[in-house]
Order: sequence, then C-alpha cells, then structure tokens
Amino acid sequence: MNIETLISKAAGDAVKALYGMEATEKMLQLQKTRSEFEGNLTLVVFPFVKAAKKSPEQTAQEIGEYLVQNCEAISKFNVVKGFLNLSIGDGAWLQLLQAIDQDDRFGMKQATENSPLVMIEYSSPNTNKPLHLGHVRNNLLGWSLAQIMEANGNKVVKTNIVNDRGIHICKSMLAWLKYGNGETPETSGKKGDHLIGDYYVAFDKHYREEVKELVAQGMDEEKAKQEAPLIKEAHEMLVKWEQNDPEVRALWEKMNNWVYAGFDETYKKMGVAFDKIYYESQTYLKGKAKVEEGLAKGLFERHEDNSVWADLTNEGLDQKLLLRSDGTSVYMTQDIGTAEMRFQDYPIDKMIYVVGNEQNYHFQVLSILLDRLGFKWGKELTHFSYGMVELPNGKMKSREGTVVDADDLMALMVEDAYKTSMELGKFDDMTEEERREIARIVGMGALKYFILKVDARKNMLFNPEESIDFNGNTGPFIQYTYARIRSILRKAVGATSTTSASSTTSLADKEIELIQKMSEFGAAVEQAGKDYSPSGIANYCYELTKVFNQFYHDYSILNEADADKKAIRLMLAKNVAKIIKNGMGLLGIEVPERM
Repeated sequence: MNIETLISKAAGDAVKALYGMEATEKMLQLQKTRSEFEGNLTLVVFPFVKAAKKSPEQTAQEIGEYLVQNCEAISKFNVVKGFLNLSIGDGAWLQLLQAIDQDDRFGMKQATENSPLVMIEYSSPNTNKPLHLGHVRNNLLGWSLAQIMEANGNKVVKTNIVNDRGIHICKSMLAWLKYGNGETPETSGKKGDHLIGDYYVAFDKHYREEVKELVAQGMDEEKAKQEAPLIKEAHEMLVKWEQNDPEVRALWEKMNNWVYAGFDETYKKMGVAFDKIYYESQTYLKGKAKVEEGLAKGLFERHEDNSVWADLTNEGLDQKLLLRSDGTSVYMTQDIGTAEMRFQDYPIDKMIYVVGNEQNYHFQVLSILLDRLGFKWGKELTHFSYGMVELPNGKMKSREGTVVDADDLMALMVEDAYKTSMELGKFDDMTEEERREIARIVGMGALKYFILKVDARKNMLFNPEESIDFNGNTGPFIQYTYARIRSILRKAVGATSTTSASSTTSLADKEIELIQKMSEFGAAVEQAGKDYSPSGIANYCYELTKVFNQFYHDYSILNEADADKKAIRLMLAKNVAKIIKNGMGLLGIEVPERM
C-alpha cells in the first residue's frame, strides 16, 4: 500500500469516527502540498464541513489531531483555511523506500489469465515506399502504448496491417518494368524499400511529363491526367492483379518481398516489432464478403449503379460507399475484412488503432459499421489519433521524393550523438565499439524521447539538433543521469545499500522529495494507460531525473561519513536508476550503463 492510499484510508476512518460520515474515494482526494507550505500531502476538507457542522478551519484541525494520534505515518500537521497539510514521518518514508527497493517492477502490474486482451494496430505502411518520419511517430507511439498497456496488467497483441495492393503499388511496379533494367537490391546496393520508393517517384516524374505534353497539345488538364498512357497502363495492371494474372502477381510478390526485407531492417533499428502482421491483399476479399453479408441482412443498400452504401444519416453522418459499382473494395471494406480476420484469430476485448488525425472520420464510421456487423468491441474501438510531424522546412510528400526517410533520420541521429559525445569528452577511455554502441543508444533515445514527450494529439515540429542535448527535457539528459547513477553504484561496491536504521535515521527534505517522486511512478503508469499517453511517462521520467539531480547537487553519496545515511542514499540512487530504466523502457528507450 503506498502512502497516499494509507493516508486516504486513515482520513476516511477519521471522518467516520468524528462525524459518522462514510466518505467516498472522490471526497478523499490528496494533493502534493504546495512548496510554500510545510507538509508532504494536503487533504481538502470542504466535502466534510457540512457533516462536521463547523468551519473549514475547525474541521481541518479536528481531522489533523485525529490523524496524528491514530496514523503512525503522520508526524504533524498544519491548517491553511480548508486545507489540511500533513507531514509524513521519516520512518514511513523509509519503509516506503524499502518497499520500492524490494519490487523490481515497482509501479507496474502483471497480466493474469483473466486480464483483458488489448490489440494495438500501428505502422500500416504501403509497399510502394520506405518508412518516413510520419511512420516513425506512428511506430514509436504504437510500441510505447503497447508497453504501457502491458504495465497496466493487460494482455497485449501488437499488430500491423500492410497496404500491399492498389493503384499506388502498380505505379512502382510499372515504373520498375519500364525504367528498371532488371535492377535489384543486390545489384543496386539499396535496401528494397528504398529501391521501390525510387520507382514510385520515377512514375510520378514521367507521368507529369506526359500530362504536360497532352496539355501542350490542347487537352484539358483534368482529362490529360486520366488519358496519360502511364496512368492507363497502371490501371490495366491493377485489373490484371485483381484477376490473378500470373505474371503481374509474380512481379508483385518479388517486389513486395524486397520491401518487406527493407521494412524488417528499419523496424529492428527502431526497436519495434509485431505479434501478427496482416496484409490488405488477404483482407479485402473478406471485407467484400462481410459487406455482402450485411447487404443480405438489410444493414446496407445497393444503388442503381450496383454500388453498395451504408446509410449513416441516423447517426448524424452521411452515406458511406462500401463497394464501387464495378464491385471493387474501398479502404473501409478492407478495414472490415481485417477486423473479421482479427476477431477470428484473437478474443479481443479492446481494439486500438494508432492512426493520424486525418483519419478521424474514417474511424468514427468504422466503429458504427463494426457495431452493426456484430463485433462486440466495435462501438468501443479506440482511434488513438495523433497529430502530424512537420520539419522546420515544411510538410513531406512521398511522390515528389521530399520525405524524410526513417533510415536516414535514424542514421543522422546516431551520428550526431557520436559527434556530440566526442566533443563533450563523454567517450574518453572507451573502445571504438563501446562508443558506437552508446552513440546508437543515445541517438535513438534522443529521437524517441523528442517525439514521445509531446502530447500525441498535437502536431509537432521535429528538430534533430534540439533533441540531442545533455541538458533540459531530452532523452540524453535522462540517459546521462542514469549512467551517472550506475557509475556511483559501481564505485560503491561493497557498501551496503540496505539499512536497519529505518525508524531512527532522519531524512533531509530533498531525500523525502525524491522518495515521494519515486512513489508516484505507479500513478503515472496508471494515468498514462487511462489517457493512452506516452508523454505522461516521458514527463514523469524527466521530473524524477530533475529531482534526483537537485538532491545529488546538495548531498554527497560516496563521501557521506554516516554509514546509515550513506546506505539510504545508495538505496535512493539505486531505485531512481531502476525506475528511470523501467520508465524509459515503457517508451522503448534503452539506457546506457556508462557515458
């Protein structure tokens, strides 16, 4: 039981004993005492004034006196208007520190057989281009959310849906056939996803030239876009793909396999993975079948041109196309098919889609349609909607080749971490192999932390230079503090990090502040799970790191002469490091043992 729970229970007992009142959990809210007042925790007494039939000050005074007499953890109190400021005794803080010390997973819950199963979809790449900066934010949010949901005691399945079919895929395939001269990842020395991305850009370049030429010949631009030979050929290729043409399918498989090998490399560098990958080429037919089934049940309607629609006007929305007049599927159909496959594969209790906020309407509609079709989690599906990532020089466009490639970005971050660490002398007395590994950990930590510390719902500006800074609210600042603590603990080998003086040793204010901040980790994990908010964990890790650095600035650990105090400070340091490591782990960030 943490101190807040203990004192909340004692306050409930006090109110019952003094005024005969059963206080609800909501009434017994404790806050951290404001820095200008003495105390550690503050109880707001206004909810009890009516039952007490006394002024707020008198009510607070009575509850305070009761708590000092009946709760060992409370050493003293003071009253400021209707606020009861409670000071926790050193013995209680030391007991809490020892409880934290004995629990390697302090603040995190373990899933049980009966835990709900949460499925989280993230990444959702297209096989016509490599992963870019937008995908980086998506993958990091999805992976971190999965760790946070697990830390809240859920069973989690991490899943990906790969968009491996459609006109955009055919564009890359056609461009490779026309301009590729049989080029492969092996002959070009390029990753497969980069190679295919180049041909997607090449298609657009040649297509624009054809449109320009047709316009110069007097054709209307909109018509020229439809009549350009390249786009016509791409559509013909898509029809052949739908008809299972063996040549088109063989080329499609070969080029997609190049891309998957490239994706795997990128995911590995990024430190993310999946339990199950679905492919739209496998799900779209299931979606069509599910829509036909809904049509037969009267859930949808067929229009004169043979297209199938869902009427959502009763829900305050419009009509939604599910099958085109030629019978081909749309994204919504594919999502229905994917949901069907997932529901067959797993007993899903909660479904979370990590997708950018430009798809908000899509998921509002999907939720209604899945509910109509009888998926138990349809109504409650969660669209974890996040904002776009922009760069100092503006937005990205894949077909124009102006995207920030995920591989290039990660390589740049690691190289910058290497240079910065060399300049600051953090790599002295290390082998080149150690330097490279620490640069990888710091560079990737800087990238991940910079992206995850921002509220996911907001658009963000990513600035690589700002992210690699060993001061301020950055990944490297937290990583460096962890490495510093590990260095202290290595030097203290032989010194005990436990103490038997738990009830007699006095604690300084900054030591108490540090224990209190550590004790809040569980609440931070729980809140991050409720809010789907990796930024909550990032901000907690930063706050804990700041509090430790303030303590370390004022108090010596290794040179403390008093053996009990030294042992307590070593225990403090050891557990701050543990919580930083676990907290950063929830963000997918590694921490180096030395820097």
